[in-house]
Amino acid sequence: MATKRTIFEDVGDTPKQTAAPGGISRAGQGARRAIRAWLMALFGLVVVMIVVGGLTRLTDSGLSITEWKPVTGAMPPMSEAAWVEEFDKYRAIPEYQLQNRGMTMAEFKVIYWWEWGHRQLGRFIGLVWAVGFVAFAVSRKIPTGWTPKLLFIGALGGLQGFIGWWMVSSGLEEGMLDVASYRLATHLGLAFVIFGFIAWYVYQLGRSQADLLQARRSGNAGLARLSTILVGFAFLQIILGALVAGIDAGRAFPDWPLMAGGFLPPEPLSLTPVWRNFFEDAGLVQFMHRMVGYALFAYTIFVWTRARRSANDTTRFTFNAIMAVMTLQVAIGIVTVMYSAPWQIAIVHQLVAVILWALILRGRFVAQYPVPQTIKGA
Repeated sequence: MATKRTIFEDVGDTPKQTAAPGGISRAGQGARRAIRAWLMALFGLVVVMIVVGGLTRLTDSGLSITEWKPVTGAMPPMSEAAWVEEFDKYRAIPEYQLQNRGMTMAEFKVIYWWEWGHRQLGRFIGLVWAVGFVAFAVSRKIPTGWTPKLLFIGALGGLQGFIGWWMVSSGLEEGMLDVASYRLATHLGLAFVIFGFIAWYVYQLGRSQADLLQARRSGNAGLARLSTILVGFAFLQIILGALVAGIDAGRAFPDWPLMAGGFLPPEPLSLTPVWRNFFEDAGLVQFMHRMVGYALFAYTIFVWTRARRSANDTTRFTFNAIMAVMTLQVAIGIVTVMYSAPWQIAIVHQLVAVILWALILRGRFVAQYPVPQTIKGA
């Protein structure tokens, strides 16, 4: 039975409501801000990992460690005898015998440290994930429904370590000078998938659950669908870029817009069986990367023109940024080809791809969950 109130009772004495506006309870919200900060740290580490992985590939360092030891491999050689043993293992693989014969110990140490650093960074990322997840789980700070999502990130990270060794092991086989290009594409593709999920979760945790539910009602469904296609289109181009890197196809035809004086590269289907050409022929792989790049650029312009019609300032700004970075990426890609893919330009091309990927996902997010703005702002 309700307690009687007098007309003299102060309004401030009214009991506070426990539910948020719209009937969304605060219970189960967890430490959204702290988890978001943790995921942002992982976000930054994965970006660094992608760049370090690219430099490891560009410096031909990936095959310098010929064994996969997830735990004991964290320790580098600690004596001269240990270094000699590691060098002997490397000298037994085809890359040394067919490409790097005569390499000195000092030169070997350079590529060894690149690969060791790459693997060590992977271990560190796994540790950051594990410590953060356990801490939030034990303190019961994980928001309702988020435990499977955070476990999923960890599972993808573990899978990435396995795929990394699956990739490296292909380069140790007889006759191989590099890792198999399709395995490299799988490894890089999964890195972008992991990065993409972390980015999406960061975007979600940046706003309350009530805010997201409200924003979805005013989302631009048409622009969200177009953005979903843009996400898939960009991912295809990332995979093709990995295939180009895997066989050094970026150095094969330095002329642009033609290839060896023609629209098509010479003898694009010379390998048998035919399917091998789409993974192993430098001319055809670079041609596919070029053509999909042009199509992606044209489609981005189309999506951008549709996004410009939005009344939401943040949505327009985000897609303006996507268009600007996409244009920059196309220009860098052309320069990379024309200068035969020097590592300095190639790594910038890869880093801009990471930035562009995050922006495209952000565009997809704000199309589905527009940022609220005042009538004056609109």
